[in-house]
Amino acid sequence: MASASERSYTRRDTVMFLACLGLSLVALFSPSKWGQDIADALRGTVLAPLVWLQARAEEGRTSRARLQAITLQRDSAAFLAQGIPSLAVENDRLRRLLTLSRRISTPYVAAEVLHQPIPTDPRSLLLDVGRSDLVSEFDPVVAPEGLIGMVASAVDHSSTVMTWAHPEFRVSAYAVGGTASGVVAPSFSTLSGEGALEFRGVPYRDSVPAGTLVLSSGIGGVYPRGIPVGTVTGVVREQAGWERVYRLLPAASPAATAHVLVLVSPPGTSLDRAFPSDSAVRATERDSIAHVRRADSLEAAKARGAGSKDTTR
Repeated sequence: MASASERSYTRRDTVMFLACLGLSLVALFSPSKWGQDIADALRGTVLAPLVWLQARAEEGRTSRARLQAITLQRDSAAFLAQGIPSLAVENDRLRRLLTLSRRISTPYVAAEVLHQPIPTDPRSLLLDVGRSDLVSEFDPVVAPEGLIGMVASAVDHSSTVMTWAHPEFRVSAYAVGGTASGVVAPSFSTLSGEGALEFRGVPYRDSVPAGTLVLSSGIGGVYPRGIPVGTVTGVVREQAGWERVYRLLPAASPAATAHVLVLVSPPGTSLDRAFPSDSAVRATERDSIAHVRRADSLEAAKARGAGSKDTTR
């Protein structure tokens, strides 16, 4: 037999059930505006803490997504920015190489520097041209700045270049604007100097001031006349009454060269006009290259503007 407290609980549950049923019927048949007002009131009072937690969780999720997207964009921009200077330098060198090729009237072969033929020999270069491209031993190799070296060996589709840093490199040369002549060879001095070349065999009576450009003289039948070899930076040593040896700053750096020209012209060719030694002429060349660069930039800007208009449409 149920106690009085159990019966009171049963009646209370029944009353609550009937009340909830009545409220549900009222809510079911009441206007929708009443239900919206009641829901707004509950969200603003009883459910306010839960709504606040949901908003914070949504903000945290979207913030993490935005942070990840911004990080990816930043990394992509940094990667592209790292390549822009190198691309600009490469484009500038290619323009100068094209300018040089237009001034050379003798046959040549354009080549790309691949890598060092031997990992332990930094004084040689490997080119992607060979005998199938009419390249043979003792062909001079030049860059827009000046002399790189000569072809030491060639096979069907590649060749090895002996640069001016090689111990066996020699080239007969003369100083611009004077009568001094001699032989340029690599310098193996342990003293800290600005260059890695020496202008040897210069008569003691012929003084060559610093800043003088030294060109190949064409004697020997390997290197044509007029190729820049280096610039005088000072005196290394001298023998009284006999000779002076000058230090040269090399005109071209093999380590920074990615494209070269291999001259396949016969001996006796002169390249005096291909490599202008006059500073005014070189300044004019730099201005022309800058003008071409500006024109390319304007064309690229116009192309981007046209693309953006098409996208808008």
